Amino acid sequence: MSKIIDIKNLVIQFLKENVNCHEVTVIKLDKIDESWDAIAEVYEDDSFLKSMNLPPKLKRVFYSVKIDETNEVVAYEKMNDYSQ
Repeated sequence: MSKIIDIKNLVIQFLKENVNCHEVTVIKLDKIDESWDAIAEVYEDDSFLKSMNLPPKLKRVFYSVKIDETNEVVAYEKMNDYSQ
């Protein structure tokens, strides 16, 4: 498999294991020197509705994921929004 596909799958697997989510799609993947920066679209349960015991609804959020040259995730964060 190509390196970019491996990195995409790594990001998806990492987010599925570490974020309580239903669906992950990598929408941007950049190689910077030997590191990678990814942006992923993730669907999570709406925590406000859940806290109010209302019917669940999925909320779309974005995560930024940074991967080093050894293919280890070194940082990730939930983004406030994403505009291309």
